[in-house]
Amino acid sequence: MAAPLNICVLGGTGFVGTALINRLTQQGHWVSVPTRDPELNQRLRVLPTVRLVRANVHDARVLDRLVDGMDAVINLVGILNESGRSTFQQVHVDLVAKLVAALKAGRVRRLLHMSALGADVRGPSRYLRSKAEAEALVRAAGAHADFTIFRPSVIFGPGDSLTNRFAGLLRLSHGWLPLARAHAHFAPVYAGDVAEAFVLALSRRQTFGQTYELGGPQVMTLEQIVRTTAAVAALPCRIVRLPDALGRLQGAVMGLLPGKPFTLDNFRSLTRDSVCAEDGFARLGLRRHAMMEILPTYLAPQAAPGAFAAHA
Repeated sequence: MAAPLNICVLGGTGFVGTALINRLTQQGHWVSVPTRDPELNQRLRVLPTVRLVRANVHDARVLDRLVDGMDAVINLVGILNESGRSTFQQVHVDLVAKLVAALKAGRVRRLLHMSALGADVRGPSRYLRSKAEAEALVRAAGAHADFTIFRPSVIFGPGDSLTNRFAGLLRLSHGWLPLARAHAHFAPVYAGDVAEAFVLALSRRQTFGQTYELGGPQVMTLEQIVRTTAAVAALPCRIVRLPDALGRLQGAVMGLLPGKPFTLDNFRSLTRDSVCAEDGFARLGLRRHAMMEILPTYLAPQAAPGAFAAHA
């Protein structure tokens, strides 16, 4: 086992962050997790080598202090929709620019960065374009940063906002679901597999300067993902496939609702398939889990709390 590292994980209190930090602590690493409200993240506080730090990572001076003395920094911060001052520019681009400057000032070289499959400066959505801008900033820092970029497809697992959201909507609607871009293609990837990729790459020099596309073993349409979710959760499923004109209207209307369950920018992202051009897991020598290996451990009616612990 490699020597323990001091690691700062930005976005560590989120869905993927929780899975990653569990693995980092199992490896004996010391993990610092900035958060605006440590009291809301007690599940991480109980881990023996985790330190929760009350901090606003968007403050450049605070960010300088957070990364100073670290062996590595992992950036998982991201949003799917804009809300108030939390814009794609602020969260995806400006934060990375500040982080790169902080790494340079603190002489911290190792950076692992979470992007998204389909990130493209000419992409159809602000989400995908901002992710690509952030990648460009990371690559431009290559002279003073040993970076690795990960580009996952949609991510599932206990606590996700994908399968759990669809299950919740199906329960509320008694199975009826108007679905935009039902034929859009994805390679759903298990959060635990994404976390394993980060942990493995952390100290492997051959991953420096590399980008890894992370997708699960199956390519599925959005409709297939919803129907699989419904089958595992034992829920009725009556999908109404929306033509694009109605899908755009759905995004415009639902984007005005609290929580923005679906937006016009989400619709635009769906116009580009989220599938891998290469198998990043194979390059890393890692096995991928299919949805049906994991979904029953947390979505099936008989799934007990903590039943997914073996996969966490």
